[in-house]
Amino acid sequence: MVQIAAPSITEEILRLKKQRNAIILAHNYQSREIQELADFVGDSLGLAYKAKETKADVICFCGVHFMAETAKIVNPEKIVVLPDANAGCSLEQSCPAPQLEKFLEVHKEKNYYVIAYINCSAGVKALSDCICTSGNAVKIVEAAPKDRPILFVPDQNLGAWVMEQTGRKMDLWQGACYVHVEFTRDSINQIKAEYPDAKVVAHPECTYAVRLLADEVCSTEKMVHYCRESEAESFIIVTESGMLHRLEREVPNKRFIPGPTGHCRCADCRYMKMNNLEKLHDCLLNLRPQVEMAEEVRKRAEKPILRMLELSR
Repeated sequence: MVQIAAPSITEEILRLKKQRNAIILAHNYQSREIQELADFVGDSLGLAYKAKETKADVICFCGVHFMAETAKIVNPEKIVVLPDANAGCSLEQSCPAPQLEKFLEVHKEKNYYVIAYINCSAGVKALSDCICTSGNAVKIVEAAPKDRPILFVPDQNLGAWVMEQTGRKMDLWQGACYVHVEFTRDSINQIKAEYPDAKVVAHPECTYAVRLLADEVCSTEKMVHYCRESEAESFIIVTESGMLHRLEREVPNKRFIPGPTGHCRCADCRYMKMNNLEKLHDCLLNLRPQVEMAEEVRKRAEKPILRMLELSR
């Protein structure tokens, strides 16, 4: 008797994707297995463009909740699912919409122009004038009205870096990415001593002390371009560990060394790594969990996202 092997989970995911007319979008910080199955892997800006432009009926977003929420904001008529609804973000959690709304009310005489890093909830986006990502934050700040003070939420480290680049003073919300603040001056100095010829490439969500040690500070998307074009052969990558897989795929002739945190060489975001192939399969099979929100919030949140996309072209 000839035995027919059961389809693998990868084959089932691809079958369901075709059946649902779905697109799989994955952030650079997702696991190797998910990145290799995705239709597009990128940073928040690239993913926002792909979500806005897709003709698919279903968007399966392998990232964290605010990313899937952003896709729903610009695609209200589409089904948007994510493998794990509990995949959150420490930055999003650091700036609850009611707290920001109260702050703006208390300081309404300042007439803040609110620029929100995309790592925030739909409620915060709805209170903002423009959204930014790490890849376009400098451009967005430079385009902000000169006659209004800027409130930058929620990442104080990215905001401080943007101020360094633009010379534009901003008031900064005191939020941070828990992964990026675990990189320390001592941990990066130690790895630099081990690999003295390697270039240090750091994400702007890192602290000032770490950014000072970097040869290049940039978004994850720009990391790919920098490493590809640099004459260096080795790079210490100071961001979430998933980024190394994308770099190894797209720049295969160079060496990538994970930047260590203060306690390990394992800079994994616990939220990003909540997604896996089994959950990806189940969300395509059941079309759950779905992202939903009040239409009033969605409409208000859409305006600053579209403003960002227009300014970033």
